[in-house]
Amino acid sequence: MKILGVDVGGSGIKGAIVETTTGDLLTERLRLVTPSPSTPDSVAKTISELTKSLKYSGPIGVGFPSVVHHGVAMTAANIHRSWIQTNARDLFSQVTGQPVTVLNDADAAGLAEMSFGHGAGQKGTVLILTVGTGIGAVLFVNGQIVPNLELGHIFLKNGVTGEKYASDATRKNKDLSWAAWASRFNVYLAQMEALLWPDLIIVGGGISKKEDKFFKHLHTRAPLLLAKLQNQAGIIGAALAAEKKLSF
Repeated sequence: MKILGVDVGGSGIKGAIVETTTGDLLTERLRLVTPSPSTPDSVAKTISELTKSLKYSGPIGVGFPSVVHHGVAMTAANIHRSWIQTNARDLFSQVTGQPVTVLNDADAAGLAEMSFGHGAGQKGTVLILTVGTGIGAVLFVNGQIVPNLELGHIFLKNGVTGEKYASDATRKNKDLSWAAWASRFNVYLAQMEALLWPDLIIVGGGISKKEDKFFKHLHTRAPLLLAKLQNQAGIIGAALAAEKKLSF
C-alpha cells in the first residue's frame, strides 16, 4: 500500500510516500524546516504544505515528538507547550483533508526497524533509541511494542535528564568532541541497561548518519547495532502505523 509517512522533528519535518509492504520510499524525502515557534497551527500548516508538494491524497501517518494518547499530544519537550492536550490527529486531518494517524516519533521509528531493519524477527527485549534534538526510546518485548515511553527524560545519577545530558543537540550546543559526547551517551546507555536489561539495543535517529564518528566509542553489555533504516525509520514507521490505523 502506498502511504505518506511524516516525521516531525525539532528542526525539520520530513515526509515521503512509502510502499508499506517493503518499506521502500517511492518519492524523494522532502524536508521542510520545523517552524518557530512550533505551535499547532504552524506545524499543521507545514504538514499541509508537505502533503500538497507531494501531490498526495490518502491515509497519512505522522510520527510526533510527544506522548500521543489516542491522537492527543500529552507532552511537549521539543515543541511548543501549546501542543499539550491538543488533538493532533484531528488537527492534521482537518488541514490536509485526509485521514491521519498520529503516534510518538520514536514509536514510529521502532515499528519500521522491527519490520524492515535489525529488529525483524528478534525475540526477547529490544530497545531502540532515536538520537537527535532529543532522545526517543521505544521498547519491544517479543515483537510487541510498549508505546509512549519517555526514557529520554529519565534522570541520570548527575541529576540531569538523559536528553539534556546526551542528545545530539547537547553535543552541538556544548561543542563536544564525538568521543566526549559518546562518553556521555555511554552513561545513558548504562542506565537503560540497568533498568531494562535488553537483549538488543539499536541506535538510530539523525545521529546515525555519523556512525564513523561515534559508534566505535560506545560500550554496552547487550549487542549494540546502528539502525539499518537510519533517519528514514520515522517516515516508514509512520506510514506503517497509518496502514494499521494504530492508536496507542
